[in-house]
Amino acid sequence: MHYLQIFSPTMPIQFSSIVAVASDVLIRTVGEESVALNLQTEHYLGLDDVSTRIWQLLTAGGSIQSAYETLLTEFEVDPEQLRRDLEDFIEELLQLQLVELKNPEQ
Repeated sequence: MHYLQIFSPTMPIQFSSIVAVASDVLIRTVGEESVALNLQTEHYLGLDDVSTRIWQLLTAGGSIQSAYETLLTEFEVDPEQLRRDLEDFIEELLQLQLVELKNPEQ
């Protein structure tokens, strides 16, 4: 059984975690851009083509580390910058209640 990880701004994001779309979230893609909307809270986020690709990889069911490694092969980016950008993006998704983190060890 998986338990949701409680997120706080001081808790580092574990790249072994799995990102799951929150149950009340609707995502719509038009072309290469998307909008994610939490129907309960009405929080939403517009995603450009790059952040849509990141969303797709993060919510595909693999670990954050797996998404990170794929992104390193798809984009020319400094590995440390990508790690920081991923952490910031996931923190924003968590704050907007668009995703939940799951710990694969439980």
